[in-house]
Amino acid sequence: MAKVLVVDDQRVMRSMFQKMLVAESYEVDLCEDGEEAYQTAMKNHYDLILTDLIMPKMDGIELTLALRETKQYKFTPILIVSNNDSAKNKAKGKDAGATGWVVKPVKADQMIPHMHYLLRDL
Repeated sequence: MAKVLVVDDQRVMRSMFQKMLVAESYEVDLCEDGEEAYQTAMKNHYDLILTDLIMPKMDGIELTLALRETKQYKFTPILIVSNNDSAKNKAKGKDAGATGWVVKPVKADQMIPHMHYLLRDL
């Protein structure tokens, strides 16, 4: 079973992702900001990380950069989830090492197949 870390400062988004992922038999941990997520990721192993872009303390780009600097998360899929899909932000995400960009509102029928593809070797 793949383990996923969901990072979003909005409780409703964390809850929505948790329900969506648990229904697909993923193990899910939740964090409300990038700083908490980084500390949690250093104590655990995750197969996939979903992070919001705009959050307090450490945003999704900063979190991605910090995780990519570690051996543990150098190649782990990281998806940035945001309602901001500007080319500038997507480029920042790509430069930081994000695997992909998902635009809110997220639809399970589009998100789940993408996640299955990213986690296909597990």
